[in-house]
Amino acid sequence: MKSHLNYLLLILLLPLLPACDDNFDSNNSGYPYSNYRIDIATVKNPGLASNFSFLLDNNQLMQITKTNVPSFMPVDGQRIIANYTILTETKVDSVYTRTVRLNNAQNVLTKGIFQITPSKQDSIGNDSIYLRDMWIGNDFLNIEFAYFGNNKTHFINLVSDASKVYTDGKIHLEFRHNGNGDAPTYYLRGIVSFNLKSLQSGVTGNVLNLVIHVKMPNQTTVKMYNIPYYFGSTATLYGASDFNTLMQAPYNVH
Repeated sequence: MKSHLNYLLLILLLPLLPACDDNFDSNNSGYPYSNYRIDIATVKNPGLASNFSFLLDNNQLMQITKTNVPSFMPVDGQRIIANYTILTETKVDSVYTRTVRLNNAQNVLTKGIFQITPSKQDSIGNDSIYLRDMWIGNDFLNIEFAYFGNNKTHFINLVSDASKVYTDGKIHLEFRHNGNGDAPTYYLRGIVSFNLKSLQSGVTGNVLNLVIHVKMPNQTTVKMYNIPYYFGSTATLYGASDFNTLMQAPYNVH
């Protein structure tokens, strides 16, 4: 079975292959097809249009004016991996406006924080999972993960468990995985974005200290990762990845 990474890179690069002898965009914009970027972003699309906007995690807004995938119309707030080419860039009062051509895009699993109850413990599961990378951008906790599976649907969640009490003044969340009894045949990798805005309710400051609990394979204790969540005027990237080498999420993950 070929790598999911190679598959996604192939899919995202296909629109960049020239359909004629000319390697430049047919509208004579002067931007070659090889001049592209791959980034994770949040969709701004209240009208469910194909020419939507998307916001990068560094707060740069990109407006699509041309698209190679007109059928791709994600909902507002959806996280995506976008392969795009910048067509124009203007600056007014230190604010940049950029128009882009969307070459291709992939939806990212996008979820909120799950408030667990005793009746939901079994369905949420607590199977081990590899945490490959983690960062916060634009109010989303982004996690690159991996697990062994085959052909069953796996479930990924970020859990808040009110039955557990902590005295360190931090917000403790559990990155949970339900493997659904799947056979550990293939090494599968993916990415998920969790919306953290609900944590801001009732907070007077502009930073929250999070502790992410993960049950890693072959570990006798649960791993805990400290990560600050800045929001409001102090919002900043924390540990962002390089998205010029992204993988495709597993087919069966929710």
